[in-house]
Amino acid sequence: MVNAILLARKGLNVSLLEKKTYPFHKVCGEYISNEVLPFLERERLLPSHLETSNIKRFQFSSIRGRSYEMPLDLGGFGISRYELDHFLVQKAREAGAEVREQTVVTDVRFEEGLFTVQTAQEALEATMVIGAYGKSQGMDRKLNRDHAVKKSPFIGVKYHIRTDFPVDKIALHNFEGGYCGISAIENGRYNLCYLGSRAQLKKYGSIPEMEAATVCKNPFLKAIYEDSDFLFDKPEVINEFSFKPKQLIENHVIMSGDTAGLITPLCGNGMAMAIHSAKLLSDTLINHRGSWTENRRQIESEYTQVWKTTFKKRLWVGRQTQKLFGASFASEVAVMLMKNSPWVARKIMKGTHGEGF
Repeated sequence: MVNAILLARKGLNVSLLEKKTYPFHKVCGEYISNEVLPFLERERLLPSHLETSNIKRFQFSSIRGRSYEMPLDLGGFGISRYELDHFLVQKAREAGAEVREQTVVTDVRFEEGLFTVQTAQEALEATMVIGAYGKSQGMDRKLNRDHAVKKSPFIGVKYHIRTDFPVDKIALHNFEGGYCGISAIENGRYNLCYLGSRAQLKKYGSIPEMEAATVCKNPFLKAIYEDSDFLFDKPEVINEFSFKPKQLIENHVIMSGDTAGLITPLCGNGMAMAIHSAKLLSDTLINHRGSWTENRRQIESEYTQVWKTTFKKRLWVGRQTQKLFGASFASEVAVMLMKNSPWVARKIMKGTHGEGF
């Protein structure tokens, strides 16, 4: 939607294809690093009518409940995807983008300088196609992307809850096989979202059984589960996503957001990275407006270079840091490391975040 807004505001003919109907819930940590705040304010993309949280502190706990707390250098704010997407899709329409909901893309072909986008209803032609379909690997397999060959070992689960928790803090609690984040979003609600193991789910047979056997072994998470009001009838769940490096261009389809590269959730800035990548791509396309067909290779090269310069190191640091999470010994070591060497924790945090833009 950020791509659609920025491109449509420049008078370009934009169609946004979405298989569902806005707004809807998505598995997401729903925390946005303040590195994107100047951009959102400048482009009038901040839903200021909502009472979002202002998050300044970070807490980390091991599986056994040993914890460490530190201030966040940049900080951030919490907002649900439901509310943010609802706001952004209105902005996209206001900018002149055509939003086609309940439109499932089944195939994308590129021949003789033109794309054919096949949907369940019709075939559409386009000069440029942006892949911004998030974590799902359905279209990745259709495009034969390398990282989609092997099934992901992870599952993602999200709830919205009401609970007694500081509104200025984001916490990350380890459990056997994964880790769970909690932070305030808008209107007195909290996001509770965890990365878990498909193997653990298979072992215990259901999400409630798995949560009782693993998630709630962490005393912090046990207290949250026992003392909170869960607002969904059932959790939002996703099990098709990969943290492996991805190709930014697939048969001339240019990837944006999580589709281009997904940082591990523990870093807390996936939404900020997605927004920033949309700006980088939009800027590149706008700079070459009117000559997309002639300059396609140059556009792809420029975007690839600026994307890698901006995000490649952060993604690598995130993948290495994730090794300290989701296991008893490793999580204990991580807490001790943070307590004894706070500068290491700050360096890791800085290595997974960017500067304001």
